[in-house]
Amino acid sequence: MTVPRVLIADDHGMIRDGLRMILEGQGIEVVGEAADGETAIRSARLLRPDVVLMDLRMPGTDGIAATRAIVAEGSAEVLVLTSFDEEELVVGAIRAGAAGFLLKTTESAPLADAVRRVAAGEGQLDPRVTRIAFAALAEASAEPRSGVSADALAQLTMREREVLAALREGRSNAEIGARLGISMPTVKTHVSSILVKLGAESRTHAVALLGDAPLA
Repeated sequence: MTVPRVLIADDHGMIRDGLRMILEGQGIEVVGEAADGETAIRSARLLRPDVVLMDLRMPGTDGIAATRAIVAEGSAEVLVLTSFDEEELVVGAIRAGAAGFLLKTTESAPLADAVRRVAAGEGQLDPRVTRIAFAALAEASAEPRSGVSADALAQLTMREREVLAALREGRSNAEIGARLGISMPTVKTHVSSILVKLGAESRTHAVALLGDAPLA
């Protein structure tokens, strides 16, 4: 298995040191660090890591703007570390195209697993972050139970609904394929179609928009 290459973006040196120690202890390569968003953008462009582990509150260019630029340039996938008091920032990062979200209290092994999943092209959305994002999205939405319209959901095929339900459970592509008896490329095709139909930027955005809306 390929070792993921990670860039750590956080304005606190002690946090960067701690994250480096955790990731390297879990067999993940840390290729660089950034103390602000602008440096993260430049470093991602230069180093081409698989994943940028992104803090949202940084001086100057913040984590949302940095995420948007990194995703737009295709420099790396972005995995955001957030806290319970960053609802608006989480929603902004989802819309900027972040591929995953974890709380800053996440333990070492789940953090490393999330990095590997995001590096493999799969999303990672902590269920607790899902609730944060859903609450903020629902508040701004006319839909009472989700951030997507009934018309958008009606466009989904039955298979796409099954895939989306599995995404909401946090299942990987391999797990979805095994559950539904379909190949990995087919899973990826269904995910891409779901994103287009829901107007979502990423798997995590689709799940956050869906909220607790029924898929049956």
